[in-house]
Amino acid sequence: MVVSKTKSAKETQKIARLFAQDIKKGYLKRPLVLALEGNLGSGKTTFTQGLARTLGVKEKVVSPTFVLLKIYQLPSSVNFKHLIHIDCYRLDSPKDLLRLGFKNMLKDKDAILLIEWADRVRKILPSDATWIKFKHDHSRGRILTFSDTVESKKVGVRKNHQRLVAKDDSC
Repeated sequence: MVVSKTKSAKETQKIARLFAQDIKKGYLKRPLVLALEGNLGSGKTTFTQGLARTLGVKEKVVSPTFVLLKIYQLPSSVNFKHLIHIDCYRLDSPKDLLRLGFKNMLKDKDAILLIEWADRVRKILPSDATWIKFKHDHSRGRILTFSDTVESKKVGVRKNHQRLVAKDDSC
């Protein structure tokens, strides 16, 4: 488990950039599933924006709360072809995500599936999903906790995000 603390949106995006650099060249035989969990305002979308930008997404990234999912094409310099950004905040049950073709998404080895409010669909997520928990504490900033999974290790996710941020105060 990796725990990172950030005090600003800029620092949260820096953590996302470090994470994205690690997964950029990773190769899996199935999609990489990133499950984001946390309250409103805890940094999930801010993290997603930093990750998407580092992966080469040129479009403005906003949470797809009302459209539920947005697909971004990734450049050839990334070993994945697209980022599928899903927001489960408005879903009533995991069945709603299945109706959107989630089973097929889980078969797409060229995809990174980034799921905000993933705790709402936990029952249908693969057991090897990389969970990133966001907690916002007004006095201490944001705390991001990354789960240790075999898949995150296969794509090279570092164990030193917190140390890297601590070294560079310029965030």
